[in-house]
Amino acid sequence: MKLIVGLGNPGKQYERTRHNIGFAVVDEVAKILSAPGYRSKFKGLLAETVVHHEKVFLLKPQTFMNLSGESVREAVSFFSELKVDADVWVAYDDMDFPVGTVKLRGFGSAGGHNGMKSIIHCLQTDAFPRIRVGVGRPQPGIDVISHVLGHFSKADASSAKEAVQRAAESIVFALENNFDAAMNQFNR
Repeated sequence: MKLIVGLGNPGKQYERTRHNIGFAVVDEVAKILSAPGYRSKFKGLLAETVVHHEKVFLLKPQTFMNLSGESVREAVSFFSELKVDADVWVAYDDMDFPVGTVKLRGFGSAGGHNGMKSIIHCLQTDAFPRIRVGVGRPQPGIDVISHVLGHFSKADASSAKEAVQRAAESIVFALENNFDAAMNQFNR
């Protein structure tokens, strides 16, 4: 069993913002795997599918970014057979990478990301795989919040879309093989 979490904020005003790229990745995974629609569960939206006879749950927390861990904790508590360090994967935006970059990592700190801080706090560990999608740093004079809650420029939109596709493909590859193999294949 796997739980794939995409981070973002609920609401139309946040659609297609940099901070919601995790939602976009999980939606793309759902599309690739032909997952049926989402339903409300665990303070989030949950979809379910199967890859090679293994259940895969796709979760988009609806708690707002800073409380994402509450949704993830509920799901992990409910699915007691999940091993956090191997079975819970989180896709999210990362300002430390340029737009279009996708990096997979097996564990690590929150790196200043409030959604990740919440998950690490609620799960009491930072040892879980993550898929980081670069959204770049803000331009001079633009604060971090405005940057992550802003939309991609026309120049960056196609790179962001390609990164979402690549991130989703890396997740599907990891589901079909394993996360280490995906890191070797996609962390170029």
